[in-house]
Amino acid sequence: MPWIETIAYEDADGHLRQLYDRVKGPDNNVDNIMMMHSLRPHSMEGHMAIYKYVLHHARNTVPKWFLETLGVWVSSLNHCHYCVDHHFGGLKRLLADDEKAAALKAAIDARDFTDAPLEEKQKLALAYAKTLTLAPFELTESDVRQLREAGYNDGEILEINQVSAYFGYANRTVLGLGCSTQGDIIGLSPNNSDDPEDWSHN
Repeated sequence: MPWIETIAYEDADGHLRQLYDRVKGPDNNVDNIMMMHSLRPHSMEGHMAIYKYVLHHARNTVPKWFLETLGVWVSSLNHCHYCVDHHFGGLKRLLADDEKAAALKAAIDARDFTDAPLEEKQKLALAYAKTLTLAPFELTESDVRQLREAGYNDGEILEINQVSAYFGYANRTVLGLGCSTQGDIIGLSPNNSDDPEDWSHN
């Protein structure tokens, strides 16, 4: 049970019901992280908008599976098992390569990407995300310069920054309010990247 009151789909009406209908998955399932906002629908609307635009937008050029990897990594660093479980499910589906997904999860769990099936620039992005998560005050312009020199353009560096920052926010929503995966369908996400207004989970 969450630590604050939440409103179930069947009890929702008005603007909250409209938002639930936008984000729901099969059988009217609404992810618990979204239900945490049910007493303040405007904050759910803000959360979902930034999530969709940061992680699931057609104009992103960093591969979505790697953005999900960043999300699982940040969530693991924050000990947010809810987001690890959900987004590893999404990562595994996007990769369609169980062996690679398992190797990435093992590297995340071990906090060691030395032998992970990743490009060097991706390992550098994960190191940036770790510092941003655990000690953001230690970052300097040289960290961004290293990402650029490794092959990321500035727009892609922004994507890496925003996905890492978003998961810090999501993790704190979950951990600070007692959100669990009970009743959730693990791994659903708003996969229609071509339509920023389509928030439905499938």
